[in-house]
Amino acid sequence: MIWLYRLLFLPALICSLPYYFWRMFRRGGYRHDFHHRFGLIDRPPPKPAGTRRIWVQAVSVGEAQALGPFLQSLSARPGREIVLTTTTSTAYKILRERFAGQVLKTGIFPLDFWLFSRNAWRRLNPDLVVLMEAELWPEHLANAQARGVPVVLINARMSDRSFARYRRFSGLARKLLNQVRLILCATAQDHERFLALGANPAHTHITGSLKFDGPAGRMLNTNERMALREEMGFGDATATTKPLGSEKSEERRVGDAPPYLVDALAGRARPLGAPLVLLGSSTWEGEEALLLEVLEAAIAAGLDARLLLVPRHAERRKEIIAVLEKQPLPWHVRSTTPCAPFPVKIYLADTTGELARLTQAADVAFIGKSLPPHDGGQTPIEAAALGLPIVYGPNMSNFRDICRGLEDAGAALRAEDATSVNISLLCLLQDPARRTKMGAAARAFHAANQGATARTVAAIEELLK
Repeated sequence: MIWLYRLLFLPALICSLPYYFWRMFRRGGYRHDFHHRFGLIDRPPPKPAGTRRIWVQAVSVGEAQALGPFLQSLSARPGREIVLTTTTSTAYKILRERFAGQVLKTGIFPLDFWLFSRNAWRRLNPDLVVLMEAELWPEHLANAQARGVPVVLINARMSDRSFARYRRFSGLARKLLNQVRLILCATAQDHERFLALGANPAHTHITGSLKFDGPAGRMLNTNERMALREEMGFGDATATTKPLGSEKSEERRVGDAPPYLVDALAGRARPLGAPLVLLGSSTWEGEEALLLEVLEAAIAAGLDARLLLVPRHAERRKEIIAVLEKQPLPWHVRSTTPCAPFPVKIYLADTTGELARLTQAADVAFIGKSLPPHDGGQTPIEAAALGLPIVYGPNMSNFRDICRGLEDAGAALRAEDATSVNISLLCLLQDPARRTKMGAAARAFHAANQGATARTVAAIEELLK
């Protein structure tokens, strides 16, 4: 099978190069250590006697950020050194900034072509390979098997889409999974799916999601939270100043709210003392416009509401700015300057790696990628850890068990469509008692689900004995 994969990989890579380079160019930072993608990672120092080298691969920003407690616990054990790689340039920047002093080396994961993978393996010479979630690279696994190096899949997850794809190629899935020595699943559903695809039951266990143990960022005190809001232009003063790039200086007024939103708020509007901040957490295309609609309806109903947008992909800034330019409320873009030079109603945080800190300025969170045509959802764990009431659409399949737990705990609301999302958000903005109750439930749910890091590290240490 591996030789067929090698024969097919090169033409497939050549055909995909235009998209591959376009995506890297769009995201930026792709030039830094680009040679790593061909397996030309700088050789680390020789291993001291009795030391076991562990190669940890985390694809994306979310995975990289979830690794903090795991890496800290693993690297603290004697005779362990860690090489940490990632796939995206954005995640690589975060790895270098956060973990450079904690691991032996950071790098970019090579393209899964036999020559590039072989280069990386010869240079890194690991004793154990750790992969995350559902990352099963055939060439990478083949190199591990040929060298007798065990592979562990941690925080193992299987989305609806990945499960359907692997089931269509069940023979391939079984072969890949049999090359993994240990599969440590995030949820019971993931455990069932890996077993259904042919994973060895004796080597497949539930350890929980590492993301519950991931740092939610340093908790801000009351004064720091107020200062962060002021930085965003979310002070108590009424925002009447023009947004950057606008040539008009007259007071900006809110248009009429959609009728169904007016009906939802009928008889309930009352001004509140401090501004209410609605967070769009890791939003995708179309969701910013929806949240703008909620904001305008809330303001029309008499609430001092503000909107904090943190898109999943910062490179969408131009697209989102085009949407902001078409609406009447004053706004500011963080990449222009972090501190808004005037009071605003909308703050676009088009940066990477700041979600945990920025979330603490919010009162209510909407979780992105949860409304059609998008599917899968972004993680609600960070918002839960910080004690925010949570709302999301129907398409949260990547976090099905977690969302079910949040809903059962009374910490989150699942809405069936965009209209229901709007109404749920508006009702929460109007109901401080319910926000407090849901926020406390979210914190309790998060605390009750911690401990995956200790279980994961214990399983790896047992394997290394």
